[in-house]
Amino acid sequence: MSQVQTISSQPVVLTIAQVAQTLGLSRSKVYQLIYQEGLPTVRFGRALRVRYAALLHWLEQREEVE
Repeated sequence: MSQVQTISSQPVVLTIAQVAQTLGLSRSKVYQLIYQEGLPTVRFGRALRVRYAALLHWLEQREEVE
């Protein structure tokens, strides 16, 4: 078993559809978060992916503490 699999059951990178499903949002909203809110992405040619670890980090930074 690889180290990645033992760390998390999530893939290392997510498609836009997977990010949308994970966050419970539409694909268009995920694209809006990428282009307007700074959700970090990785490009593989024309394919746009979001690293799972970067998604978690980005979400943690956006948490509002009251």
